[in-house]
Amino acid sequence: MAKKETGLQQLLIEELQDLYDAEKQLTRALPKVAKAIADEELGAAVREHLEVTKGHVQRLEQIFESLHLKAKGKPCAGMKGIVEESSKTIEEKKGEEAEAVLDIAIAGGARRVEHYEMAGYSAAIEMARELGHDDAAGMLEETLQEEQEADEKLATVSKRILAEAASAEQLTAESAEESEQKERSRTRPRARTAH
Repeated sequence: MAKKETGLQQLLIEELQDLYDAEKQLTRALPKVAKAIADEELGAAVREHLEVTKGHVQRLEQIFESLHLKAKGKPCAGMKGIVEESSKTIEEKKGEEAEAVLDIAIAGGARRVEHYEMAGYSAAIEMARELGHDDAAGMLEETLQEEQEADEKLATVSKRILAEAASAEQLTAESAEESEQKERSRTRPRARTAH
């Protein structure tokens, strides 16, 4: 790295380092998350996003290079917290009767990741544009667009899984109620009829 940067330039560098660490954390966490998913479409979306995330890491490396900086991360506590929370949720929800509950929880956690990243990329884009780093801003915008697309896909899949799970739970509840009514009708004493 050349001279010590100050002000907005340093803030941009720190934001890029934070994003770089966040993306690298995701490349380590997403394979484990994908293994815990039962729904095929959600699993495919998470595996696809893993590949896209690897591209985000490479794009950030290009951005560092364009700014004449060495690509390095700064520990991203926000992403660490989201990843830890998601891992805890997976452990807690594993073995639930309905696999859909775990899948819905995973989709929710994945959407939190996307929103966190979108906020970071939006801030970095604004700083890069203001500082005249138009090439870097363009690459960051490309990543932001991919994060938005991933969030939209996760939202759609999550809504479908949620609707299916709610419908299945309602059918199960109705079936249980019908069985209970049949059992009650069998155990009631029959009224005697006069002959």
